[in-house]
Amino acid sequence: MASLDDLKKRISSVKSTQKITKAMKMVAAAKLRRAQESAERGRPYSEKMNNIILNLSSGVSDKENAPKLLSGTGDDKVHLCVVLTADRGLCGGFNSNIIKKAKSYFQKISDTGKILKNYYCWF
Repeated sequence: MASLDDLKKRISSVKSTQKITKAMKMVAAAKLRRAQESAERGRPYSEKMNNIILNLSSGVSDKENAPKLLSGTGDDKVHLCVVLTADRGLCGGFNSNIIKKAKSYFQKISDTGKILKNYYCWF
């Protein structure tokens, strides 16, 4: 059986670990809140980008002479996917999550028998 001193050390050790765990939870909650706020701030940008693309494609009056990227062919067998990532600060995890989602989406498109055009661009 453990001595009284051993039990006291164990109790103080557990209390210290609990304090550290509580502090880590508070830091994680603050980071999560900041990430959620950042994602919310990016939503208007995404909506505006979508509107720009829709306006460009709907504004094409001469479909036969317009670029196929804007006017389309009327056939949805070929898909062009553009993936944008961030380049500010320590965004490696963010970028790799975007790329993982894009790869799974590309795989889903390929599994349905559609052609996927790959264009890569780094800024």
